Amino acid sequence: MSKRKILVTSALPYANGPIHLGHMLEAVQTDIWVRFQKMRGENCIYVCADDAHGTAIMLRAEKEGISPQQLIDQVNADHKRTYDGFLINFDNFHSTHSEENRHYSESIYKSLRANNRIAMRSITQLFDPEKGLFLADRFVKGTCPKCKTDDQYGDNCEACGATYSPNDLINPRSTLSGATPVQRDSEHYFFKLPEFSDFLKSWTRSGTLQDQVANKLSEWLDAGLQEWDISRDAPYFGFEIPDAPGKYFYVWLDAPIGYMASFRNYCDRSGVNFDEYWNPDSQAELYHFIGKDIINFHALFWPAMLSDAGYRTPTAVFAHGFMTVNGKKMSKSRGTFINGHTYLNHLNPEYLRYFLASRLSDGVDDLDLNLEEFVNKVNSDLVGKVVNIASRCAGFISRGFDGQLSHIPAAPELLSECQAAATEIAQAYEQREYQRAIRLVMAQADKANQYIAEQAPWTIAKQNPHDPQVQAICTTGINLFRLLMTYLKPVLPAMSEKAEKFLNAGELDWASAETLLLAHRINTFEPLITRVEQSAVDAMLAEAASEVEQAEQPAAVASAADSHLLKDPIAGEIEFPDFARVDLRIVRIVEAAYVEGADKLLQLTLDLGPGPDGQPHLRNVFSGIRSAYKPEQLKGRLTVMVANLKPRKMKFGMSEGMVLAAGPGGSDIWLLSPDEGAQPGMRIM
Repeated sequence: MSKRKILVTSALPYANGPIHLGHMLEAVQTDIWVRFQKMRGENCIYVCADDAHGTAIMLRAEKEGISPQQLIDQVNADHKRTYDGFLINFDNFHSTHSEENRHYSESIYKSLRANNRIAMRSITQLFDPEKGLFLADRFVKGTCPKCKTDDQYGDNCEACGATYSPNDLINPRSTLSGATPVQRDSEHYFFKLPEFSDFLKSWTRSGTLQDQVANKLSEWLDAGLQEWDISRDAPYFGFEIPDAPGKYFYVWLDAPIGYMASFRNYCDRSGVNFDEYWNPDSQAELYHFIGKDIINFHALFWPAMLSDAGYRTPTAVFAHGFMTVNGKKMSKSRGTFINGHTYLNHLNPEYLRYFLASRLSDGVDDLDLNLEEFVNKVNSDLVGKVVNIASRCAGFISRGFDGQLSHIPAAPELLSECQAAATEIAQAYEQREYQRAIRLVMAQADKANQYIAEQAPWTIAKQNPHDPQVQAICTTGINLFRLLMTYLKPVLPAMSEKAEKFLNAGELDWASAETLLLAHRINTFEPLITRVEQSAVDAMLAEAASEVEQAEQPAAVASAADSHLLKDPIAGEIEFPDFARVDLRIVRIVEAAYVEGADKLLQLTLDLGPGPDGQPHLRNVFSGIRSAYKPEQLKGRLTVMVANLKPRKMKFGMSEGMVLAAGPGGSDIWLLSPDEGAQPGMRIM
């Protein structure tokens, strides 16, 4: 039987920030499916990339004083570390800012243009005269033209729900500079999406989408499609449109093409034939795993472009819902917006992989990460059921039989039933019904534990540790454990690897369920996974809240510097004794360094002058001034610090004070610098 050729993608994370647990929902869902296919022996390739273009990338790089290329390289490395930490096994992880993506973006655009699918016309947009760029809706705020609520974005009002054009805002202002935008005309390029309405009505009902998704798209199709603006004006970080100086492809045009580009990069390294997967007559399978918020790009724009440019369309697009935490939308203010690296600092990645698998279905409903259920589910299932089988049986085999399993198991009917479950479990994985797969596996685990409890080999072993009945019972238990780990391997690759070492029978694949380990020597059992501790979950949440607080530090500096903008600039009076308790000292910055994993912090080593022993009195302080200073600019400089601030434990170490600064934020943060005649250690009265 020939192997299936399968190409799988996850949606591209935006290269403007770290990977969070919402990203991991999709990555884990995809990775489980890919690992299952590979265990079955299928030729399955999994590619992804960073989405590295757009105004937001350009503006953040500018704010940090680095080039966009430096920014996306840094973020790419950070994303890879986080995905690796969660055991996401990409065959290739690339970037949309690549020559492969430039080639396919230009090629597809030229094909669309040659087929008369591109229109050009002038549109009126809001323009920031200070920043010198056209403003996307999210960069404009003002008063809602419907309900008159202030501080609303340029496309919709959060107060009354109205939608409108940015041009309709009352008293609009640029969120980038604060300037009042002006209206300017600019020629833009449009993809003639309405011309594909009949094609899309057929394609979206061809089994490529979940019914719920197809029904939603049907509403849009019946209402009539609009032409899609695929161009942006300079300055913009992306690919310039061929023969259109100063015009760039909108980020969402080249983002899905990034799937092709990443696969091309893989093909060039591995010798795989690109055309066999992307030609219109390809027999290969192509699957996209995406969030439900980007369905229109993947199920309308993308298949229309592919079909017109001479490429195949996806076999299926699998959409999933959002992740909530404790029943609420992921929230920075509640400390439940959890970044991937924050989770990994405290918890085993396979805890999350297993919990998500136990809750994931083939639908688009949201998934709740209830942290109490998370702790109980992992501890009950993995530690209390699966690992318990091996730990109960392995010692008897090692001590009484020198690690040797028996020739004949004690319960062949139970083993046959567990082996037969492989078919239904495989079907559940294939259909992305992981919740059902886990439920089936745990049903077998319950039967295995019940069997061992009823047979009680420990009772028999008290009389005779070498009794063949003990060996037969425990051989059955070890084989049941092996079958369960085979079924759980797509979800728990690291735990499975430890189990493979213990079982001493090579790598588990799906066909492993067809055989039993008999008259076989196993290795000494070692712990496979430990219990989830509530204290670790609490520490993760505390760190998530701390990261939000750190991120808001520059905003606090800006608020202090721009107090004239506040309705009430006096934050609350204090008495003179309160102020007198603040010990302000002049310090010299002797070392400054970037903080790995922190976007806004610098680590400063501050000299407060000689201590009681005559040696320099040094303090370590983390300060949110990275956007304004490079470490080399600070070394040797005098500044002012709050010397008696209580030390605070942070993710990156202990912060032993606070340096004083002012300014509107971003690159405009100024350290308070005393006169050159000042000396470290001097107190400011």
